[in-house]
Amino acid sequence: MKKTYDTGCMMYERLPSDISCILYHTSRLGLFLLIVSLSGCLSSKKLRTNSYILTAQTVRGNHAISSEALESLIPQKPNRRILALPITPPLWFYQLGLSRYNREKALQELQAKTNEFEEQSQQLADQPQALKKLNRQYGRKLKHLRVKAEEGNWFMRSLGEPPSYFSESDAKANSAKMQKYLVDKGFFNAKTAYSLDTLRRRQIRVNYLITENEGFYLRNITYTIADPRVDSIVRQSFDKSKLQTGERFDFDNMAGERVRIETLLRDQGYYTFSRQYIRATDIDTIRRGNDRRFYDKLEPGDSTRRNVDVAIQIINPSGKSAHPIYRIGDVEVRISPDIDASGTSAPTALPSNLDTVRRNGITYLLGGRDISTRLLDSKILIRPGQLYNQTNYRDTQRQLFLLNQFKYINLNFIDTTNRRLRTLITAAPLDKYEATAEGGITGLLYQGQGFPGGFGSLIFRVRNMFGGLETFETSVRYGLEAQTGFVPDPNNPKKVVYTSQELGISSSLIFPQILFPSRFRFRFTPYAPRTQISLSFNNTFRPDFRRSLLRATMAYNWQTTPASQFSFLIADINLINAGEGSEKVISDAFQAQLDELAKQGSTVKLSFRRSLSSSFSFAYTYNTNTPGQNRRANFLRTVVESGGTTLNFVSDQTIARWSDTAVGVGLQFYKFLRASVDYRHYIPLRPKTTLAFRFNTGVAYGYGPGSGPVPYEKLFFAGGSNSVRAWLPRRLGPGSAFPYEASDPTKPAINDAGQFIYLFEQPGNVLIEGSAELRGRLFHLGADINGAIFVDAGNVWSFSNNSTRSGSVFQFNSFIPQIAVGTGVGLRIDFSFFVIRFDGGIKVWDPARQYFDQTEGKIVDHRFILPKFSLSQLSSGPNPLVINFGVGYPF
Repeated sequence: MKKTYDTGCMMYERLPSDISCILYHTSRLGLFLLIVSLSGCLSSKKLRTNSYILTAQTVRGNHAISSEALESLIPQKPNRRILALPITPPLWFYQLGLSRYNREKALQELQAKTNEFEEQSQQLADQPQALKKLNRQYGRKLKHLRVKAEEGNWFMRSLGEPPSYFSESDAKANSAKMQKYLVDKGFFNAKTAYSLDTLRRRQIRVNYLITENEGFYLRNITYTIADPRVDSIVRQSFDKSKLQTGERFDFDNMAGERVRIETLLRDQGYYTFSRQYIRATDIDTIRRGNDRRFYDKLEPGDSTRRNVDVAIQIINPSGKSAHPIYRIGDVEVRISPDIDASGTSAPTALPSNLDTVRRNGITYLLGGRDISTRLLDSKILIRPGQLYNQTNYRDTQRQLFLLNQFKYINLNFIDTTNRRLRTLITAAPLDKYEATAEGGITGLLYQGQGFPGGFGSLIFRVRNMFGGLETFETSVRYGLEAQTGFVPDPNNPKKVVYTSQELGISSSLIFPQILFPSRFRFRFTPYAPRTQISLSFNNTFRPDFRRSLLRATMAYNWQTTPASQFSFLIADINLINAGEGSEKVISDAFQAQLDELAKQGSTVKLSFRRSLSSSFSFAYTYNTNTPGQNRRANFLRTVVESGGTTLNFVSDQTIARWSDTAVGVGLQFYKFLRASVDYRHYIPLRPKTTLAFRFNTGVAYGYGPGSGPVPYEKLFFAGGSNSVRAWLPRRLGPGSAFPYEASDPTKPAINDAGQFIYLFEQPGNVLIEGSAELRGRLFHLGADINGAIFVDAGNVWSFSNNSTRSGSVFQFNSFIPQIAVGTGVGLRIDFSFFVIRFDGGIKVWDPARQYFDQTEGKIVDHRFILPKFSLSQLSSGPNPLVINFGVGYPF
């Protein structure tokens, strides 16, 4: 208790001790009274007579079935509370808005504005342009009034939440639904009930009580199939059946088996077959354990085991002795811009012979467009004379869609005469030329002062450039932003924020196939293959240095499933050049700093000379997360890269001679290995609340001459808006090493406020970091305003020892205390098509805060730095609030 008291009083440490503690306790009391008053303002007079507010509902007693599954059966959602207390601020805001809301008046305003619009529309009936302007003018007003009439005023819609009233009939219905769900999951003897807990001010909690009892398990599964050919197909696939003996009975598995059989048969030509022909004719529960076979020790188990026998029947169509089999008839592909959103072609004149091409039995009507029918043919998996195959039907649509060449793609069977499916594929091409512009603002908050910046880009895209469904894209980007991380100006040491400029141009050409001189490339045809060739040039202008990068790449990409994607970067060549910065005094100081680091054994200087880096890499991405859908999902991306591999055929002495500026080409060459893993997991807690986790790690190892440096771009960094957010971008680490003064590497660089001065980026060879974030919707104000609470942890480490930077090397016996921890809150403005994000982070554990203080002559340990955070010193205290700005979610 005393510890809490002392920590709280630190918030007012600049005031006399007695006054500061009085203010501290007063603020705590005021906050408590505010929360109670918000709850107390929940007037019972504004609630329905004899009604209770539903503020909580729990599921208890279940073991095999998860609470999440049972809670999903409850449609009623309780009013949101604070820290599980019977305090509901959203409901209070709703009642506050309701006290100032007149629904009848809102309806009258809507009706009056509607009448006004209709009168003016009639007067402008013969003036299309004026009528269009009127529709646009009144559209927004009518939409606003309609929302106000249906959902209430701004307080009610954005900050408030309507009361969720408890109804005993709902509780009974929910209990019955849970019992049915348990029965469907094999607990035929399950019992459900509910109890009620009355809380303060007519609030109630519902407890659903579950008694599962013993589950029933599948013992015998029999199939009776009337069609002999269908019987043969189904029995050959029993190893893939959703129903297996010994497993607990589950109605979802029964339904899944019906879907599996339907898909299996539709892939074998049974176009009209549906799951309606599949029936479970008998489900027999037997409470005899494993009867005599158990007692004779012929089957494992126990005498209380409940068994169930299932009989499945597949019947024939009425009046037929077998299911009909269909084949593909004529196939026609029509490329036409005259297609509406439903995919239906508008009437057009018959195409000329020049527009019609036949390939592999398929007729292509190209509408005068220069499109490679060879490539189109590789994407179409339906062929005349083949058995109907539902998977080929769907994959054809997917393959054509992934070409990114068409607005709409529609596949129809327009004739089924004689069990032949005449097929029509219609597609409307996207515009051949497209130009888009993008822009945004950036900002840096440093010691309470804001430094604005911005960026802009222009993108030009050409589709079907050479007639082979290629996509050419070129973009130009310019950015101007404020940054720290520069050597202090000797003439102005206090100035640490400068302007950095970036100018880049990149071009890429994407082919919808694997470009490889062998028939092996055709094996990738079913997986939406792409080959991307890119060339880019990027130039960075900073006060301390100028750095340019010319990069050429060639990559293969293919997608085996909608969630699994592979990328093989067969060539990644980087030509790097660095020169003097825009301010000579700072540039000279930066070069002197690099020279000093080189004397201490650092290889950072090698990254600021002319160099050539080449590599190839292989990446796998698995992603089940769908934007806009709050459901359990996973993301995994792993990359393995090898740089300078061909240099292994050359001796290190030869490479060193090539790198010599006097006798060789003067280029720094690299040989390195790099691997990284990024894993994310998303758990939905409520419809608009998600718990997200991330773990990110990587290793970069250089083994070339000159102490085996790794290219600067291939090293790892920690800190910033997508990393540990309590540290400035790229300033965390390495390990427990502290930022030092340029004049004395053994002395920490600390300003008058007690803050570390993070001037330099801190690269590392090893990265370990993780994050946990609770995300939820706060209110709606033109866009969804979402909040977040997060905890970040991580750091980077080096491989090489540095005598002046103790604790920077990764070691298994010491790395855990060197993991930095930060926490904070975030605000996100979600416009659906993009998200603007602000995150405020504070340090909890700073591993660099243990060092030898030369002034005091002893080791100080302030690693647990959270108590030094103060609301009264948000930006000027030892533990300042670090604001991060970003676009999109951090992970």
